Amino acid sequence: MPTPDFIVDVNELNFEYDVVTYSQNVPVIVDFWADWCRPCKTLSPMLEQLAVEAGGAFRLARLDADANPNLTALYGVRTLPTVKAFSGGQVVSEFSGLLPEARLREFLSKITPPSPANLLLEKAASLLYYEKWEAAEKAYQQYLETLPDQPAALLGLAKALLAQGKTARAESVLQHFPLSREFRQAEHLWPLVKEVQKAAKELTPLSDLEAAFQNCVHLLSLGKLYPALDGLLDILRQDRHYKEDRARQLVVGILEILGYESDQARHYRAELASILF
Repeated sequence: MPTPDFIVDVNELNFEYDVVTYSQNVPVIVDFWADWCRPCKTLSPMLEQLAVEAGGAFRLARLDADANPNLTALYGVRTLPTVKAFSGGQVVSEFSGLLPEARLREFLSKITPPSPANLLLEKAASLLYYEKWEAAEKAYQQYLETLPDQPAALLGLAKALLAQGKTARAESVLQHFPLSREFRQAEHLWPLVKEVQKAAKELTPLSDLEAAFQNCVHLLSLGKLYPALDGLLDILRQDRHYKEDRARQLVVGILEILGYESDQARHYRAELASILF
């Protein structure tokens, strides 16, 4: 896949034009890195992903510090990684070391105006938080038309689809999910897909607990998350490892859809913890 034009490699020959001059129109984030620097191997891909998300709201310039010692000295780079933000031809902000993603986003937000793509992604996440599943689905799909492999958007779309019982479409999103920080969260959604598909093929349940489990799966197929969650927790109160942990896995998947911030989600997470521990 070709590198977008808003991610460039710079050196002592092109730095003046591709960073200093370019920053007169668009903010430029310079990533000073080196091959031996282990934190650089974590930070640089994070910056690249955020640059792709921003869709050109800023340029990311990657500079090999060892290969460009004059620039490294000129800008006072003493530790790696170091990131410097240029705007209007000058350094306007900087940091050294490895930042967590939340702080990195905060750093970038103070320098770059929000892009239309980022605003749409924020809107989709907000709709998901407020459980406006269909509207969230449409917003994520609109975003993915521009950036089809963006992991956070794919994860959000899968959650919105599962919350509406659109299992087949959610499966197609999850099947080729890209390796990313969101990959593990996406894995938590797979049991929801598998159980709904399996229930559609099975015969009438034989036991009361099996009937309750199948009813929960049926509720999931209809997008009725909270009744399904209540039923699954009731099953876990009777058997914490029911169906070799499949009931617990479904609860974890539903909680992944509901997120971490709402009062209801926190209540259900606490309820699950009290049952299991």
